[in-house]
Amino acid sequence: MDNKTKLMQRLKRIEGQIRGLQKMIESGRSCEEIITQFASINGALKGAGLMIVKFYIKDCLTKNESSHEEIEKDIEKVIKTYISAV
Repeated sequence: MDNKTKLMQRLKRIEGQIRGLQKMIESGRSCEEIITQFASINGALKGAGLMIVKFYIKDCLTKNESSHEEIEKDIEKVIKTYISAV
């Protein structure tokens, strides 16, 4: 299974978790259950984010015809962008 397929499966799983959270809120489930589900979704999103960054660095930037210095600069930019968003 390739990286893109793994990532898409993970994102679909997160999508299902979010739908489940919406149903939990609508049905009035306990605060503890809702927060636990939210924490699970948050962790899954962080993991997916790391996969995206890794995929971008490995598969996109390394195929780029840019110089080594430009690639390093782009990698640093991606990492800083991800870190500032987390």
